[in-house]
Amino acid sequence: MKTNGEDIMILNDRQIIARILDEGMIAPAFVTQRRTRDYVLGYGPSGTSTLQVPKKIISMGVSSFGYDIQLGEDFKIFTSAHCGTVDPKNLNESCFVSMHVAWPSKLLIPPNGFVLGHSAERWKIPRDISAIVLGKSTYARCGLIVNCTPLEPEWEGTITLELTNSTPLPLVVYPGEGIAQALFYQNPDGCEVSYADRAGKYQGQTGLTLPKV
Repeated sequence: MKTNGEDIMILNDRQIIARILDEGMIAPAFVTQRRTRDYVLGYGPSGTSTLQVPKKIISMGVSSFGYDIQLGEDFKIFTSAHCGTVDPKNLNESCFVSMHVAWPSKLLIPPNGFVLGHSAERWKIPRDISAIVLGKSTYARCGLIVNCTPLEPEWEGTITLELTNSTPLPLVVYPGEGIAQALFYQNPDGCEVSYADRAGKYQGQTGLTLPKV
C-alpha cells in the first residue's frame, strides 16, 4: 500500500526492537519472545530463593511481526448484582468487582462473563505508527474474545483490555503471561493530527480505565 509515493508497512521484529530501544515504545519490554518464567519453589532464611524452575507460559514479547502483550494483575469483573443498566456515558463503578491477581495465580472469568484487564507494559506510540491489538490463538481456541481499540499515533499509557468468555463454563486467564498481540503499521508521512494533539481523553491512562465521555 502506498500514500504520496511512500510505502505503508507493518513493522518486523528488527524494527519493533529498534523502536523499543531508541524511542521507548514499550516499557518494560521483552525484545525476544519469552515462553517460560522462573517459578520459585522455596526461600531460604534470608528470604532469597533457594530453587527456581522454568515454568511454561503463554508467550509474550517481540514476535516476527508484532508484540505479544503481557497481561497485568488488576481486573474489574462485570456483575449485574448492583447494576441496572450499562451506559457508556455514565458507567457506574458498582457494575464491577475489583480484583488483584498476581502470577502464578490465575483468574477465572465466569461463564459468558466479561472482565476488564490491562497490559503490564506502558506504551508510547510514535507519530508515524498506529497499532491494532488481536487475540492470541491459544486463548481464542478456548473461547476467549480479546477486544481492544486501535492504539493511535502519539497515544501513551497502559492498554485497557476487554476480555469476554464466550463459553458456558468458567475460563482461566493468566496474569503475567501473554494475552494478545499488537501489530504496528507505519506511514512515513505521519498524521496531520495525533492523539496527543487533540488531547485524547485516555491519554496517559494507567492500570485499567473505565469509559469516559
